[in-house]
Amino acid sequence: MKIAIMGAGALGGYFGARLQEAGHEVWFIARGAHLRAMQASGLTVISPRGDMTLPQVRATDDPAEVGPVDLVLFMVKNRDVEAAGQQITPMLTPDTMVVTCQNGISAWQRLAAVVGQKHVVPGVARIPGEITRPGVITHTAPLDILLFGEADGGISARCRRLEQALAEAGTSPQPLDNILHELWSKFCGQSVLASMTTLTGENIGPLRETAESRQLFRDAIAEAVQVGKAVVPDLPDDLLERNWHFVEMLPDHMHASMLDDLRNGKPLEHEYLSGDVVRLGREHGVPTPIHSVFYAALKPVADRLETAAGQSS
Repeated sequence: MKIAIMGAGALGGYFGARLQEAGHEVWFIARGAHLRAMQASGLTVISPRGDMTLPQVRATDDPAEVGPVDLVLFMVKNRDVEAAGQQITPMLTPDTMVVTCQNGISAWQRLAAVVGQKHVVPGVARIPGEITRPGVITHTAPLDILLFGEADGGISARCRRLEQALAEAGTSPQPLDNILHELWSKFCGQSVLASMTTLTGENIGPLRETAESRQLFRDAIAEAVQVGKAVVPDLPDDLLERNWHFVEMLPDHMHASMLDDLRNGKPLEHEYLSGDVVRLGREHGVPTPIHSVFYAALKPVADRLETAAGQSS
């Protein structure tokens, strides 16, 4: 396949590197120092699932340079969904599949409004990683799962083709009959992980080990689950317990990428995490006292970073 990675940061770069190593024509669409490093000396992945170095990669900041593709792994930040959606249109054919991988629950709908619903396949990435220096991605735990499925349910032929490609590349694809359930499942935990690690500056280990923060973490997940059930009434009854089991399995050093963004002076995604919990709770009459505090506490910090980003662009 000819594949474009739109937003080839830590997650997109990881999957793109594995797919290129497996023989696919992969284009990495990035910007800044990371792009320049890839253009000059390729891409390196340091991973518990096997290190790799690609001395040469196809890397650009212009999707129009890529031309038509079979697949776009759409891995930009939530705040960039609409703008990036406009940018990928030169790569789309009537059959191009675009898999969204943003945190939260609304990105696939927002992208569909830009490029058309027929292209968009909602996805969920469960993979920790970071760009440790330009051109080098460090995958920090053995998880490299990509879950995806058609928004209206079922596993289509195009999803099966993607599953095969990702499996042959050595990653862990999971096509699902009901991807919206999975989106909400990740959202309920991720919204809490993002807010709590960013507000405290702590990794998951200390938050789990301290009785008070442990209880707050669980209660905040339960609050998000109640909102989810109001929006999608057939969400599984064990959603809280499954989320908590996943939290218990995370390595002690894990934290949300939003904390990395804060430390690096980048804009935050709080509007699409605790912010969406609060907004959807309000729309559906579900109280959200915990996430309201998370959102309010992060907002002045997020507003400052957003203003700084606007001034530097």
